[in-house]
Amino acid sequence: MQSINLPSKPPSSPHPILNLSFRIFFSAAAVFAVVMMMLWSFVFTGHTDIDAQVLNPLYWHGHEMIYGYALAVVAGFLLTAVKTWTGVMMPHGYQLLSIFGCWLLARLCWLAFGLGMTMAGTSISLLYVGAVFDLLFMTLMAYAIFRAVLQVKQYKQMGILAKLALLTLGNALCYWGIISADMNTTRVGVYLGFYLIIGLVLTIGRRVMPFFIERGLSVTNDKGITETVALRNSKVQDIASLLFFLAFFIVDVFYPNKYLLTVTALGVAVVNIVRLIGWYHRGIWQKPLLWSLYIAFTGMCLSFLLYALQPWLGYAHSIAMHGLAIAGVGMMTVAMMTRVALGHTGRNIHQPPKTVPIMYGLMVLVFVSRVLLPLTDMSHYLLWIMIAQSAWIACFVLFCISYLPMLARPRPDGLFG
Repeated sequence: MQSINLPSKPPSSPHPILNLSFRIFFSAAAVFAVVMMMLWSFVFTGHTDIDAQVLNPLYWHGHEMIYGYALAVVAGFLLTAVKTWTGVMMPHGYQLLSIFGCWLLARLCWLAFGLGMTMAGTSISLLYVGAVFDLLFMTLMAYAIFRAVLQVKQYKQMGILAKLALLTLGNALCYWGIISADMNTTRVGVYLGFYLIIGLVLTIGRRVMPFFIERGLSVTNDKGITETVALRNSKVQDIASLLFFLAFFIVDVFYPNKYLLTVTALGVAVVNIVRLIGWYHRGIWQKPLLWSLYIAFTGMCLSFLLYALQPWLGYAHSIAMHGLAIAGVGMMTVAMMTRVALGHTGRNIHQPPKTVPIMYGLMVLVFVSRVLLPLTDMSHYLLWIMIAQSAWIACFVLFCISYLPMLARPRPDGLFG
């Protein structure tokens, strides 16, 4: 006698923004990017009462751009992508809200600290509370991904899980440095988190960029024939990029040596430039959602070249670091969010909002003003910083205007997601 499997109850949530993680985390990341950069402009110019004896304002800024903004985008992307990769339903509804709530409470603590507020008479108490919610957020996110991967035995995803575990360690180091008044430990935690995010971008970019380019350019022509574009990844390039980047990260954070820094940074740049050449297709320039990814990856390669040249040309290390941050975190996440948000809300990825190219142009302006212009003219450094901050804020304001309504509404096709 044949058994009949009744369909399971379809998933539901109290609001569309809680259907899948990309909705709420992308929305929050964009709003946070605006608020955080506005507050940083005041902190940077000394117009807040931030307690610099507890935490160097530069590390406050760095921590929140990495463990606040970037990790929100990573959470939104991974908790959505793992569902696609494994077929396992990821947290939604109130489960997702609890994970997001931990992220939000931690961010509010850090923002309050940046404003010079106190709790129980001290500012550091805010960061104690922030530590609890921050580490709980990262643990819950990693657990959801780990459970799905184990359920379908997709052990090839363990590399991403390892990076998440190390990100949790890096964040814990930041907090331990604050608690023990050891600014060097906090510095290591900030840089560890930064380079792990860049490592994730390189790993995920290697997977999705060729896929997006192939999907974006493989179209049916007027004769009904599908014209396909096929791009290949190289295992040798994957291994070389990983090894060079690992060596670069260790040298830059733990063992500063100008010769090793130049060799390793140059190695990462060359391998990924070769990758870019292999991924190139002239058709990308007709698709903003594609050329934005390509320019972001190009900016990362240029930044690694700046790392390689920095010991010999004498400009500030922070210029190369900000180049990598703007291209690998800023430009890449905006490019990914604008594309993923369309596809996963059931909208046409070939017809993005008209504001999208403007957003990408503003992020390019951030890179030019924060990285390239200071290389040629340091006498107007503060002006270049202000232009970069303004362009960053404008980019994410446009994102909020264009994408928050679609992220908060049901899919046009009526499906859950």
